[in-house]
Amino acid sequence: MPDPTRTDVPVRDAATVILLRNDREEPAVLMGQRGKQAVFMPGKFVFPGGGLDAQDAEVTLHGVPSAICMARLTADTDIRKARGLLAAAIREVWEETGQPLARKDAASPAAADAQPQGWRDFFGAGYAPDASGLTFVFRAITPPGRPRRFDARFFLGNAALIDGDPDDFSRAQDELGHLQWVPLSKTRELDLPFITEVVLAEVQNRIKHPDTNHPVPFFSHDGDRSRFREL
Repeated sequence: MPDPTRTDVPVRDAATVILLRNDREEPAVLMGQRGKQAVFMPGKFVFPGGGLDAQDAEVTLHGVPSAICMARLTADTDIRKARGLLAAAIREVWEETGQPLARKDAASPAAADAQPQGWRDFFGAGYAPDASGLTFVFRAITPPGRPRRFDARFFLGNAALIDGDPDDFSRAQDELGHLQWVPLSKTRELDLPFITEVVLAEVQNRIKHPDTNHPVPFFSHDGDRSRFREL
């Protein structure tokens, strides 16, 4: 059980991506299962994502989201970290699913060795990271008392952003198992973290009301109290 009195766990910036696929009978999202022995959320089905690395801010993005999206993303941080979070989102999708959110026409495989260590495979495969199709849709800080805590920004993107076969997970690392496109109506049948259920509700609301200028919900904590506000 979480220890609500534990306050010594640092909060790490993180990025998560909800990829939405619309070429089937109903919309589906890309999810995978965390290992049963994982320290954080063991056995849970989650979206691809993970912590921000210092090297992510060094990567050149070939395209960023809309001006309003960037304004919300930088509401509580600077532009360098914001761009790093976008890069981290792309890197985590690549590492955990093998799927590139990228442009090949801007890539330079010969320059891969000049990239930060965690990005060399991505560039070496002929890809250049492109964040222009991502939308900042949710932010959540892990509650106190957890073994790990993250300040996670959630980005929504269409599966059409993938350069390649969306069903090919052969390049995925071993961080997530049972990678699959889950129909939205079936997601509640999985073992989900609370915050993933909340984010899925936000995604479904955006699908239902695509033309609304949606605010970005922010789940945070004030002492022992958790609250939602809007960015």
